[in-house]
Amino acid sequence: MNAVIITQQNYDELISRLDRIQQEVANKQKSPVDTFIDNQEFIQIMNISKRLAQNWRDSGIISFSQIGSKIFYRMSDVQSLLDKHYKPAFKK
Repeated sequence: MNAVIITQQNYDELISRLDRIQQEVANKQKSPVDTFIDNQEFIQIMNISKRLAQNWRDSGIISFSQIGSKIFYRMSDVQSLLDKHYKPAFKK
């Protein structure tokens, strides 16, 4: 194994670059809550039919956005729906 010796200035510059790269990667990665999914992804995630998804939209159970004929859901709304209907475990 070879050892590499660098100056303090080069080391500081390398660390600075790594920090900037790390920050850029963090900025590029969106939280799942901030993303939108289309109707097909929603149906697959929830394991429901297209008709049930339509019923949930019509009855106001899930919020959505519609552009033309395309339906989108905010992941935070999907999470809220699941949280609202969460049933904690009970002791036997």
